[in-house]
Amino acid sequence: MHYITEDTKSNMYKMISRSLELEPAHVCGPRCLGPLTFHREAVGALVSLSQGARRADRTGDTFRHGLVFSSRPIRPQERVRLRVEQCGLNWCGAMRIGFTTVPPIARALPSMAIPDLTDIPGHWAAPVPEMCCLAGSELEFWVSYGGTLYFRNANGRQHKLLEGVDLSWPLWAMFDVYGQTCSVLLLGSEKKYFLCNRKSCPAPQRHSSCSAHQRHASLNVDTYVNVKQICHDSHERYLLPCPANKQTSNCESVEDCAVCMSQKACISLRCGHQCLCLQCATRVIQEFGSCPLCRQNIKN
Repeated sequence: MHYITEDTKSNMYKMISRSLELEPAHVCGPRCLGPLTFHREAVGALVSLSQGARRADRTGDTFRHGLVFSSRPIRPQERVRLRVEQCGLNWCGAMRIGFTTVPPIARALPSMAIPDLTDIPGHWAAPVPEMCCLAGSELEFWVSYGGTLYFRNANGRQHKLLEGVDLSWPLWAMFDVYGQTCSVLLLGSEKKYFLCNRKSCPAPQRHSSCSAHQRHASLNVDTYVNVKQICHDSHERYLLPCPANKQTSNCESVEDCAVCMSQKACISLRCGHQCLCLQCATRVIQEFGSCPLCRQNIKN
């Protein structure tokens, strides 16, 4: 057992902070924000994903159980665009939109965003007016650098929904396919910079021939680190990464981090799953203490 000094702990937090500011890996070029879909592993009980996890349909004769999240964290001022595909007139109210600092698969999903999630710290959501959620309607929403949630409808009118969003941690977009809204299509995202605009790209195709076991065993040699020690200091536990040996696999793809879905999974947990990137692993161990796949305790 190794103990982390205050200086080492400070350096680790600085390293994690810098890592959280890095752009997600992509191969499309400097104007790409990276792939953006709905999170495949964190969906409401009655949600069905299709079209490459870009379309979310709420099934069943109910107005709830329609929660979905973005596949990766969203940057401040990154405008997420979507289109309402289908509506029903059996219910009152429409889609809810917002953001969360809680990794999508880090907790069981309730039936509604409001009030089930908004009563929990780290979640912000607001209803979209029904008139803006008719079938075929397109809208975009974003969080400003000041922590304010806005949305803009097809006529270009900007609406302020709420304030106080915490920007100190990564933010996942949160959608509740609620009430009259039965189906939505994620159109992508765009962020304006001083000299150019950057947009999201289509998600890469997954290799169906690769088994789950092979994917967990497949790692990128250049970025792989193996957590061999979890150190205790001041009643908290921190990751102590160290280089790992080269591993090979017949699988062609590399498993994405199960939390952010944008970085490569490069952390091996004590349960055997290799399902987290460094920054997400640090937070999951500190705040939740269990593997996001098998829920086994990874602190003790």
